[in-house]
Amino acid sequence: MKRVLSLAKDHAGRHAHLIRILKDRTPMPLREIVLDPAFNTTRVSHVILTARDLDASRRFYTDVLGMVMTKQDDDALYLRGLEEACHHSLVLRRTGDAPVCLGIGYRVLTDADLDRAKAFFDGKSVPAKWIDAPHQGRTLLVTDATGAPMEFCASMETVPRLMQAFDKHHGGSPQRLDHVQIAASDIQAAYDFYVALGFRLTEYTAKDGSDELWGVWLQRKGNPHDVVFSNGRGPRLHHFAYAVPEAGNLIHACDVSASMGYAANMERGPGRHGIGNALFVYFRDPDGHRIELFNTHYQAIDPDEEPLRWDLSNTSRSQLWGLPATRRWFVEATQFAGVEPSDAVLRADPVTLETFLANQT
Repeated sequence: MKRVLSLAKDHAGRHAHLIRILKDRTPMPLREIVLDPAFNTTRVSHVILTARDLDASRRFYTDVLGMVMTKQDDDALYLRGLEEACHHSLVLRRTGDAPVCLGIGYRVLTDADLDRAKAFFDGKSVPAKWIDAPHQGRTLLVTDATGAPMEFCASMETVPRLMQAFDKHHGGSPQRLDHVQIAASDIQAAYDFYVALGFRLTEYTAKDGSDELWGVWLQRKGNPHDVVFSNGRGPRLHHFAYAVPEAGNLIHACDVSASMGYAANMERGPGRHGIGNALFVYFRDPDGHRIELFNTHYQAIDPDEEPLRWDLSNTSRSQLWGLPATRRWFVEATQFAGVEPSDAVLRADPVTLETFLANQT
Protein backbone atom coordinates (compact mmCIF):
# COMPACT_ATOMS: atom_id res chain seq x y z
CA MET A 1 0.00 0.00 0.00
CA LYS A 2 2.83 2.41 0.91
CA ARG A 3 4.50 1.58 -2.43
CA VAL A 4 1.35 2.48 -4.39
CA LEU A 5 0.91 5.76 -2.52
CA SER A 6 4.57 6.60 -3.04
CA LEU A 7 4.22 6.05 -6.78
CA ALA A 8 1.12 8.23 -6.88
CA LYS A 9 2.91 11.05 -5.06
CA ASP A 10 5.95 10.73 -7.34
CA HIS A 11 3.75 11.12 -10.42
CA ALA A 12 1.84 14.00 -8.86
CA GLY A 13 5.13 15.79 -8.27
CA ARG A 14 5.78 15.77 -12.02
CA HIS A 15 2.30 17.03 -12.88
CA ALA A 16 3.48 20.65 -13.17
CA HIS A 17 5.95 19.60 -15.89
CA LEU A 18 3.14 17.87 -17.78
CA ILE A 19 0.91 20.95 -17.58
CA ARG A 20 3.70 23.08 -19.10
CA ILE A 21 3.82 20.65 -22.03
CA LEU A 22 0.06 20.79 -22.50
CA LYS A 23 0.03 24.58 -22.61
CA ASP A 24 1.88 24.33 -25.91
CA ARG A 25 -1.10 22.64 -27.57
CA THR A 26 -2.95 24.43 -30.36
CA PRO A 27 -6.31 25.71 -29.03
CA MET A 28 -9.08 23.80 -30.81
CA PRO A 29 -12.32 22.73 -29.10
CA LEU A 30 -12.96 19.60 -31.20
CA ARG A 31 -10.28 17.51 -32.90
CA GLU A 32 -10.14 14.91 -35.65
CA ILE A 33 -10.60 11.27 -34.65
CA VAL A 34 -7.33 9.33 -34.34
CA LEU A 35 -8.22 6.05 -36.06
CA ASP A 36 -4.72 4.56 -35.84
CA PRO A 37 -3.38 5.47 -32.37
CA ALA A 38 0.12 4.58 -31.20
CA PHE A 39 -1.30 1.73 -29.09
CA ASN A 40 -4.67 0.00 -28.83
CA THR A 41 -6.65 0.74 -25.68
CA THR A 42 -9.74 -1.51 -25.64
CA ARG A 43 -11.76 -0.37 -22.62
CA VAL A 44 -11.81 0.94 -19.08
CA SER A 45 -10.88 -2.02 -16.91
CA HIS A 46 -10.85 -1.33 -13.18
CA VAL A 47 -10.98 1.22 -10.40
CA ILE A 48 -8.69 1.19 -7.35
CA LEU A 49 -9.95 2.86 -4.16
CA THR A 50 -9.07 2.85 -0.48
CA ALA A 51 -11.51 2.03 2.31
CA ARG A 52 -11.39 2.24 6.10
CA ASP A 53 -13.38 -0.94 6.79
CA LEU A 54 -13.15 -3.71 4.20
CA ASP A 55 -15.89 -5.77 5.86
CA ALA A 56 -18.29 -2.83 5.68
CA SER A 57 -17.33 -2.29 2.03
CA ARG A 58 -17.88 -5.97 1.25
CA ARG A 59 -21.37 -5.93 2.79
CA PHE A 60 -22.34 -2.86 0.79
CA TYR A 61 -21.00 -3.98 -2.57
CA THR A 62 -22.00 -7.66 -2.38
CA ASP A 63 -25.08 -7.85 -0.12
CA VAL A 64 -26.70 -4.55 -1.11
CA LEU A 65 -25.61 -3.90 -4.71
CA GLY A 66 -25.04 -7.52 -5.71
CA MET A 67 -21.42 -7.54 -6.89
CA VAL A 68 -19.21 -10.66 -6.76
CA MET A 69 -16.29 -10.92 -4.35
CA THR A 70 -13.32 -12.62 -6.03
CA LYS A 71 -10.95 -12.36 -3.08
CA GLN A 72 -10.50 -10.66 0.28
CA ASP A 73 -7.36 -10.61 2.41
CA ASP A 74 -6.17 -8.44 5.28
CA ASP A 75 -5.23 -5.57 2.99
CA ALA A 76 -7.55 -5.61 -0.02
CA LEU A 77 -10.94 -6.56 -1.41
CA TYR A 78 -11.31 -7.58 -5.07
CA LEU A 79 -14.76 -7.34 -6.70
CA ARG A 80 -16.29 -7.83 -10.13
CA GLY A 81 -19.61 -7.86 -11.99
CA LEU A 82 -21.60 -11.02 -12.69
CA GLU A 83 -20.65 -11.29 -16.37
CA GLU A 84 -17.01 -10.35 -15.93
CA ALA A 85 -14.34 -13.01 -16.47
CA CYS A 86 -11.56 -10.74 -15.22
CA HIS A 87 -10.30 -11.19 -11.65
CA HIS A 88 -11.43 -7.71 -10.63
CA SER A 89 -12.96 -4.50 -11.87
CA LEU A 90 -13.03 -2.86 -8.43
CA VAL A 91 -10.25 -2.99 -5.86
CA LEU A 92 -10.56 -1.58 -2.35
CA ARG A 93 -7.35 -1.32 -0.31
CA ARG A 94 -7.40 -0.85 3.45
CA THR A 95 -6.40 2.56 4.78
CA GLY A 96 -6.36 4.39 8.08
CA ASP A 97 -6.43 7.74 6.32
CA ALA A 98 -9.06 9.62 4.33
CA PRO A 99 -10.34 7.36 1.50
CA VAL A 100 -8.93 8.18 -1.94
CA CYS A 101 -8.73 6.81 -5.47
CA LEU A 102 -5.38 5.19 -6.27
CA GLY A 103 -5.97 4.99 -10.01
CA ILE A 104 -8.14 4.11 -13.01
CA GLY A 105 -7.22 1.01 -15.00
CA TYR A 106 -7.50 0.45 -18.76
CA ARG A 107 -6.92 -2.64 -20.87
CA VAL A 108 -4.80 -2.67 -24.02
CA LEU A 109 -5.06 -5.45 -26.58
CA THR A 110 -1.59 -7.02 -26.36
CA ASP A 111 1.68 -6.87 -24.44
CA ALA A 112 3.19 -5.22 -27.50
CA ASP A 113 0.69 -2.39 -27.04
CA LEU A 114 2.10 -1.86 -23.55
CA ASP A 115 5.59 -1.41 -25.00
CA ARG A 116 4.22 0.97 -27.63
CA ALA A 117 2.40 2.90 -24.89
CA LYS A 118 5.61 3.27 -22.87
CA ALA A 119 7.47 4.53 -25.93
CA PHE A 120 4.63 6.92 -26.79
CA PHE A 121 4.47 8.48 -23.33
CA ASP A 122 8.25 8.68 -23.02
CA GLY A 123 8.34 10.50 -26.36
CA LYS A 124 5.82 13.03 -25.04
CA SER A 125 7.61 13.42 -21.67
CA VAL A 126 4.49 12.11 -19.92
CA PRO A 127 5.31 10.37 -16.60
CA ALA A 128 5.07 6.58 -17.12
CA LYS A 129 6.65 3.66 -15.25
CA TRP A 130 6.23 -0.09 -14.79
CA ILE A 131 4.64 -1.27 -11.55
CA ASP A 132 3.68 -4.58 -9.95
CA ALA A 133 -0.10 -4.95 -9.69
CA PRO A 134 -1.53 -8.07 -8.01
CA HIS A 135 -3.46 -10.45 -10.30
CA GLN A 136 -2.51 -8.43 -13.40
CA GLY A 137 0.14 -8.88 -16.06
CA ARG A 138 2.68 -6.17 -16.79
CA THR A 139 1.19 -2.85 -15.75
CA LEU A 140 2.16 0.65 -16.85
CA LEU A 141 1.37 3.56 -14.51
CA VAL A 142 0.84 6.91 -16.25
CA THR A 143 -0.12 10.40 -15.15
CA ASP A 144 -2.76 11.84 -17.49
CA ALA A 145 -3.19 15.48 -18.48
CA THR A 146 -5.41 16.20 -15.47
CA GLY A 147 -2.85 14.79 -13.02
CA ALA A 148 -4.87 11.62 -12.39
CA PRO A 149 -3.09 8.24 -12.21
CA MET A 150 -4.10 5.77 -14.91
CA GLU A 151 -2.70 2.28 -15.41
CA PHE A 152 -2.63 0.03 -18.46
CA CYS A 153 -2.44 -3.75 -18.54
CA ALA A 154 -2.92 -6.33 -21.30
CA SER A 155 -3.81 -9.31 -19.12
CA MET A 156 -5.41 -10.27 -15.83
CA GLU A 157 -6.17 -13.54 -14.05
CA THR A 158 -9.49 -14.96 -15.22
CA VAL A 159 -12.41 -16.39 -13.26
CA PRO A 160 -15.75 -17.99 -14.25
CA ARG A 161 -18.50 -15.70 -15.48
CA LEU A 162 -21.61 -15.86 -13.27
CA MET A 163 -24.16 -14.24 -15.56
CA GLN A 164 -26.11 -17.54 -15.79
CA ALA A 165 -25.71 -18.40 -12.11
CA PHE A 166 -29.09 -16.80 -11.48
CA ASP A 167 -29.17 -17.96 -7.86
CA LYS A 168 -26.33 -15.51 -7.25
CA HIS A 169 -28.17 -12.53 -8.79
CA HIS A 170 -29.39 -10.09 -6.14
CA GLY A 171 -29.41 -6.39 -5.35
CA GLY A 172 -28.97 -4.59 -8.66
CA SER A 173 -27.19 -7.56 -10.31
CA PRO A 174 -24.28 -5.46 -11.66
CA GLN A 175 -22.95 -7.07 -14.83
CA ARG A 176 -19.76 -5.19 -15.74
CA LEU A 177 -17.83 -1.99 -15.21
CA ASP A 178 -18.80 0.40 -17.99
CA HIS A 179 -17.27 3.83 -17.35
CA VAL A 180 -15.79 6.33 -14.94
CA GLN A 181 -16.33 10.07 -14.61
CA ILE A 182 -13.60 12.43 -13.47
CA ALA A 183 -13.96 16.04 -12.38
CA ALA A 184 -11.18 18.00 -14.10
CA SER A 185 -10.01 21.58 -13.88
CA ASP A 186 -9.17 21.84 -17.61
CA ILE A 187 -11.57 19.89 -19.85
CA GLN A 188 -9.85 20.94 -23.06
CA ALA A 189 -6.52 19.54 -21.80
CA ALA A 190 -8.16 16.26 -20.77
CA TYR A 191 -9.95 15.98 -24.11
CA ASP A 192 -6.80 16.67 -26.13
CA PHE A 193 -4.82 14.08 -24.16
CA TYR A 194 -7.34 11.25 -24.55
CA VAL A 195 -8.17 11.97 -28.20
CA ALA A 196 -4.45 11.55 -28.96
CA LEU A 197 -4.74 8.04 -27.44
CA GLY A 198 -7.53 7.15 -29.86
CA PHE A 199 -10.52 7.85 -27.61
CA ARG A 200 -13.55 9.09 -29.56
CA LEU A 201 -15.93 11.85 -28.54
CA THR A 202 -19.61 10.77 -28.59
CA GLU A 203 -21.30 13.66 -26.76
CA TYR A 204 -20.19 16.88 -25.11
CA THR A 205 -21.46 19.81 -23.09
CA ALA A 206 -20.33 23.36 -23.87
CA LYS A 207 -20.88 26.69 -22.18
CA ASP A 208 -23.90 28.41 -23.72
CA GLY A 209 -22.98 30.63 -26.67
CA SER A 210 -19.42 29.34 -26.95
CA ASP A 211 -17.33 26.31 -27.86
CA GLU A 212 -15.74 26.14 -24.41
CA LEU A 213 -15.93 22.52 -23.27
CA TRP A 214 -17.66 21.83 -19.94
CA GLY A 215 -17.79 18.05 -20.29
CA VAL A 216 -16.69 15.35 -22.73
CA TRP A 217 -17.88 11.74 -23.13
CA LEU A 218 -15.08 9.60 -24.57
CA GLN A 219 -15.05 5.95 -25.60
CA ARG A 220 -12.96 3.08 -26.96
CA LYS A 221 -15.29 0.09 -26.70
CA GLY A 222 -18.13 1.19 -28.96
CA ASN A 223 -20.74 2.66 -26.61
CA PRO A 224 -21.11 6.26 -25.40
CA HIS A 225 -18.28 6.34 -22.86
CA ASP A 226 -15.39 4.67 -21.12
CA VAL A 227 -14.35 7.90 -19.41
CA VAL A 228 -16.16 11.21 -18.88
CA PHE A 229 -14.53 14.48 -17.86
CA SER A 230 -16.74 17.14 -16.26
CA ASN A 231 -15.78 20.67 -15.34
CA GLY A 232 -14.90 21.20 -11.69
CA ARG A 233 -12.23 21.22 -9.03
CA GLY A 234 -9.97 18.37 -10.00
CA PRO A 235 -8.71 15.91 -10.72
CA ARG A 236 -11.13 13.92 -8.56
CA LEU A 237 -13.10 10.76 -9.24
CA HIS A 238 -16.76 11.71 -9.55
CA HIS A 239 -18.12 8.18 -9.98
CA PHE A 240 -17.70 4.77 -11.55
CA ALA A 241 -20.59 2.91 -13.18
CA TYR A 242 -21.79 -0.69 -13.60
CA ALA A 243 -24.32 -1.85 -16.17
CA VAL A 244 -27.35 -3.84 -14.97
CA PRO A 245 -29.61 -6.12 -17.09
CA GLU A 246 -32.96 -4.32 -16.87
CA ALA A 247 -34.64 -1.21 -15.50
CA GLY A 248 -36.25 -3.37 -12.82
CA ASN A 249 -32.82 -4.15 -11.40
CA LEU A 250 -32.37 -0.45 -10.59
CA ILE A 251 -35.63 -0.37 -8.63
CA HIS A 252 -34.77 -3.64 -6.88
CA ALA A 253 -31.37 -2.24 -5.87
CA CYS A 254 -33.14 0.72 -4.27
CA ASP A 255 -35.61 -1.58 -2.47
CA VAL A 256 -32.81 -3.83 -1.18
CA SER A 257 -30.79 -0.81 -0.10
CA ALA A 258 -33.71 0.58 1.90
CA SER A 259 -34.66 -2.77 3.45
CA MET A 260 -31.07 -3.33 4.62
CA GLY A 261 -30.75 0.10 6.22
CA TYR A 262 -28.85 1.82 3.42
CA ALA A 263 -31.56 4.22 2.23
CA ALA A 264 -29.34 7.18 3.11
CA ASN A 265 -26.71 5.83 0.69
CA MET A 266 -29.03 6.45 -2.28
CA GLU A 267 -27.94 9.83 -3.58
CA ARG A 268 -29.75 10.40 -6.86
CA GLY A 269 -32.41 8.77 -9.03
CA PRO A 270 -33.85 6.69 -10.43
CA GLY A 271 -33.93 8.83 -13.56
CA ARG A 272 -32.80 8.95 -17.19
CA HIS A 273 -29.83 10.91 -18.48
CA GLY A 274 -30.22 12.83 -21.73
CA ILE A 275 -26.53 12.27 -22.48
CA GLY A 276 -26.07 8.57 -23.12
CA ASN A 277 -29.80 7.85 -22.67
CA ALA A 278 -29.11 5.73 -19.57
CA LEU A 279 -31.59 4.95 -16.81
CA PHE A 280 -29.65 5.45 -13.59
CA VAL A 281 -29.42 5.48 -9.81
CA TYR A 282 -26.43 6.71 -7.79
CA PHE A 283 -25.23 5.41 -4.43
CA ARG A 284 -22.49 6.44 -2.00
CA ASP A 285 -20.53 3.59 -0.43
CA PRO A 286 -19.53 3.53 3.28
CA ASP A 287 -16.47 5.68 2.51
CA GLY A 288 -18.34 8.19 0.34
CA HIS A 289 -17.17 6.89 -3.03
CA ARG A 290 -19.95 7.32 -5.62
CA ILE A 291 -21.15 4.39 -7.76
CA GLU A 292 -23.78 4.46 -10.50
CA LEU A 293 -25.94 1.54 -11.59
CA PHE A 294 -27.47 2.04 -15.04
CA ASN A 295 -28.71 0.43 -18.24
CA THR A 296 -29.95 1.26 -21.79
CA HIS A 297 -26.85 2.55 -23.55
CA TYR A 298 -26.56 2.88 -27.33
CA GLN A 299 -23.99 1.68 -29.87
CA ALA A 300 -21.36 4.18 -31.02
CA ILE A 301 -18.93 2.52 -33.43
CA ASP A 302 -19.08 4.19 -36.85
CA PRO A 303 -16.54 7.02 -37.14
CA ASP A 304 -18.72 9.17 -39.42
CA GLU A 305 -21.18 9.93 -36.60
CA GLU A 306 -20.86 13.52 -35.40
CA PRO A 307 -20.56 14.11 -31.63
CA LEU A 308 -23.78 15.37 -30.04
CA ARG A 309 -23.54 18.81 -28.43
CA TRP A 310 -25.52 19.94 -25.37
CA ASP A 311 -25.72 23.46 -23.92
CA LEU A 312 -24.83 23.60 -20.24
CA SER A 313 -28.13 25.31 -19.39
CA ASN A 314 -30.14 22.48 -20.95
CA THR A 315 -31.18 20.41 -17.94
CA SER A 316 -32.32 17.59 -20.24
CA ARG A 317 -28.68 16.67 -20.77
CA SER A 318 -28.44 15.48 -17.15
CA GLN A 319 -32.02 14.21 -16.79
CA LEU A 320 -34.67 13.86 -19.49
CA TRP A 321 -37.37 13.93 -16.81
CA GLY A 322 -37.47 14.70 -13.12
CA LEU A 323 -35.61 17.27 -11.10
CA PRO A 324 -31.96 18.30 -11.47
CA ALA A 325 -29.30 16.85 -9.17
CA THR A 326 -28.40 18.58 -5.95
CA ARG A 327 -25.30 20.75 -5.74
CA ARG A 328 -23.66 17.99 -3.69
CA TRP A 329 -23.83 15.60 -6.66
CA PHE A 330 -21.94 18.08 -8.83
CA VAL A 331 -19.26 19.25 -6.38
CA GLU A 332 -18.43 16.25 -4.15
CA ALA A 333 -15.95 13.67 -5.42
CA THR A 334 -13.08 11.40 -4.34
CA GLN A 335 -9.55 12.80 -4.42
CA PHE A 336 -6.71 10.94 -6.10
CA ALA A 337 -3.89 9.88 -3.80
CA GLY A 338 -1.17 12.49 -3.53
CA VAL A 339 -2.76 14.82 -6.09
CA GLU A 340 -3.91 18.26 -4.97
CA PRO A 341 -7.00 19.38 -6.94
CA SER A 342 -7.06 22.73 -8.76
CA ASP A 343 -9.99 25.06 -9.36
CA ALA A 344 -11.68 24.84 -12.74
CA VAL A 345 -10.34 27.00 -15.56
CA LEU A 346 -13.84 27.46 -16.99
CA ARG A 347 -16.25 29.43 -14.81
CA ALA A 348 -19.63 27.97 -15.65
CA ASP A 349 -22.05 26.41 -13.20
CA PRO A 350 -24.60 23.71 -14.08
CA VAL A 351 -28.25 24.00 -13.05
CA THR A 352 -28.62 22.34 -9.64
CA LEU A 353 -31.78 21.38 -7.77
CA GLU A 354 -31.25 24.32 -5.44
CA THR A 355 -30.97 26.90 -8.25
CA PHE A 356 -33.82 25.29 -10.18
CA LEU A 357 -36.19 25.52 -7.21
CA ALA A 358 -35.10 29.07 -6.39
CA ASN A 359 -36.05 30.16 -9.91
CA GLN A 360 -39.56 28.67 -9.67
CA THR A 361 -40.89 31.46 -7.46
